[in-house]
Amino acid sequence: MTAITVYDGNDTIGGNKIYVEENGKGLFLDFGANLHNYDKFFQPYIQPRAYRGIHDLWLLNLIPHLNIYRKDLIPIDLDVTSAPKLDIKAVLLSHVHMDHYGNIGFLDENIPVVASSFTFSLLKGLQDSYTPNAGSEVIYINKRKPHPPDERLLTRGDNYGRDLIATDSYNENLEHFLWQASRKRGGIEKGELSLLKESDLPFSVTPYETDHSVYGSIAYILEGEHSIAYTGDIRLHGEREMQSKHFIDSAKNSEILIIEGTRLTGENIFDSENVVLDYCRRAIDISKGLVIADFSNRNLERLELFKQIASKTNRQLIIAARDAYLLYALEIVDMVDHLEDILVYHRPMTRPPFWETSILQDKKRPNYITNEDIKDNPDGYILCFSFGDVMNFLDITPVRGIYIYSSPGAFKTEQEFDFIRLNRWLKSYGIRPYGFKIDKVKGRERPSFTRGFHASGHASENELEWIIDRIDPDIIIPVHTENLDWFREHFKDKAKILKKGEKLNL
Repeated sequence: MTAITVYDGNDTIGGNKIYVEENGKGLFLDFGANLHNYDKFFQPYIQPRAYRGIHDLWLLNLIPHLNIYRKDLIPIDLDVTSAPKLDIKAVLLSHVHMDHYGNIGFLDENIPVVASSFTFSLLKGLQDSYTPNAGSEVIYINKRKPHPPDERLLTRGDNYGRDLIATDSYNENLEHFLWQASRKRGGIEKGELSLLKESDLPFSVTPYETDHSVYGSIAYILEGEHSIAYTGDIRLHGEREMQSKHFIDSAKNSEILIIEGTRLTGENIFDSENVVLDYCRRAIDISKGLVIADFSNRNLERLELFKQIASKTNRQLIIAARDAYLLYALEIVDMVDHLEDILVYHRPMTRPPFWETSILQDKKRPNYITNEDIKDNPDGYILCFSFGDVMNFLDITPVRGIYIYSSPGAFKTEQEFDFIRLNRWLKSYGIRPYGFKIDKVKGRERPSFTRGFHASGHASENELEWIIDRIDPDIIIPVHTENLDWFREHFKDKAKILKKGEKLNL
């Protein structure tokens, strides 16, 4: 018998944890952090306590109450043994966004992860270059151990590689990179890397590359007693539109469609990456001084877009060292030198971390650029910064220029305040913003966002309707959405709205 249980992501954008089982053996489709629910309890200065393992998330119901987690993350005063235990054979990861992978690290270390080679390499780059929490330890695990004399507290131990299953062929460079040490203390005990076609899973699993705002995104079709298609996050207006359509055509025989619904906001028009290229290029063409581009650090497709614009406007692209490391991770897989003609911003008064000096400089790169270099020739650069980098304005001291905001708009009141602060910084240096502006609404400052400078990573309402009509499944299970009513209204005979933890037996 086949069964589907949505443990999370059933009525929020992100946090997908979808369990599909066949005769008692199952697979998770993603196991992400539900950032929407996290925000109800946490903010930058209030975070789950790392030394308590999964304790805080368990008590706040931010992870499913299941007996499936790493034993080293369960403190002595937390009993999970009475919770249901699942026979999980693997996690099928769709792509490298936290709301899809951010809780995988909590899972028992014997559960392998299936993903594309790009996803594995980018995850390694992120895990190396950011301070990871236990939930994001996907490629390698930092085993915890009780910290005497109080065994309720956990401290870090050795690094162990998790077994990984690639959806596509890979070269030996990837295997070397995944288990290569990124910090001075301690190496990584090598995990096993294998191919999906060689694995023994409870379903026949076929991966399909799709179009999303991050490289390596995958949709899956599962064949067992019933056929199930899972979109992950998908769109039809980016460079890989045809790959998404190939998946959709291949999913026509699927009985069940598990589909995202992020952009069901009443807005049917979404700009393509080509529109973004045109808008950003025109803004830069008419501008003098420094150009600052702000976009998600994982949206490397957008980074490549600004690199293309830089070459056409006689400027050079400057990126952060972490972004350079992610481009290096891409090169591990596709053997393309993504760092060519790119400069890396030199952070003053800081010692480069181990991953930066030991990996990037093996290539006799990156080519660093200093604040003084930028100050001497502001018309010659496009600087990839975000709001968190604005303190560097005090060293660069730009006298004019533009700031292109090329990311989604604010979703929360706290984010609105960030844009108000950012606007004050830009005003102080005579920098004109594109992509957002600050309006006064009833005497209060509020940001608004202008079209053309950002393309969504998700399908619009019209695209979603086209996808569903094209696949024509018997059952539609919506996830990753806050608008379940849209599915009820448009596909009332097929839509199956599952509550959190509800099981659908087929």
